[in-house]
Amino acid sequence: MANLKEIRNRISSVKSTMQITSAMKMVSAAKLKKAQDAITAMRPYANKLTELLQSLSATLDVDSGSKFADQREVNKVLIVAITSNRGLCGAFNSNIIKQSSNLINNVYAGKQVDVLAIGKKGNDILSKTNTIIENRSDVFDALTFDNVAEIAEKLMELFENGSYDKIEIVYNKFKNAATQIVMTEQFLPIVPMESADANVQLDYVYEPSKAEIVEELIPKSLKTQLYKGIRDSFASEHGARMTAMHKATDNAGELRDSLTLTYNKARQAAITNEILEIVGGAEALNN
Repeated sequence: MANLKEIRNRISSVKSTMQITSAMKMVSAAKLKKAQDAITAMRPYANKLTELLQSLSATLDVDSGSKFADQREVNKVLIVAITSNRGLCGAFNSNIIKQSSNLINNVYAGKQVDVLAIGKKGNDILSKTNTIIENRSDVFDALTFDNVAEIAEKLMELFENGSYDKIEIVYNKFKNAATQIVMTEQFLPIVPMESADANVQLDYVYEPSKAEIVEELIPKSLKTQLYKGIRDSFASEHGARMTAMHKATDNAGELRDSLTLTYNKARQAAITNEILEIVGGAEALNN
């Protein structure tokens, strides 16, 4: 059994860890509220814009369709992996890395697959085995639509000039603080709506032409789609970190209680031994 000093040091260390994890939990909880409100308010707009764009694209002739809807033979693929800049958030980053690796090694095996990393953690791991064309972990320093729009414009340019035939986004979708859903969305080319809703004839009046409206909406829709994905990931990160730190604090509390019990037992045993030694010494003197 460890001596009393070692147990006291371990108890002190666990208490310090508890203070850190508890503080991190509270910080993430405060940031989560703001991030959750932002993504919740944005989703209806982003979803409706995407739905409208897909519906219009599905009704256009092939010749009048957008260059961003060009369906090519897929030989070169770009994966946009959205992770975080910091760890201590459970399986948040590892899930994205695992899904990105699955796309690279299985889904697109035999094709040229590169990665654009948004987040330091994804860049650090994926760069060991894959080609990273750019690391944009700086976007989280100031998460604004304009900063994300720069990345979206580059992605559109890479698709338009033929550098890549397909671009996919991998990110964590925020459901609640304890649940994040790994999503893989096709960014380019644009996927026309294939559901029954696409066949519904809506009584729209187009001014100017339908093709011009689509061309105007596409860049805005793509920027919004990427911004939504990063916003989703940002909220998911804080939710995952809050949950991870909550569990870590609980585990540290259980370990502290167990060590305290062990310490009390060891102290009681030491006191009992001292009493026995005193009694034995007294008996020896009497004899």
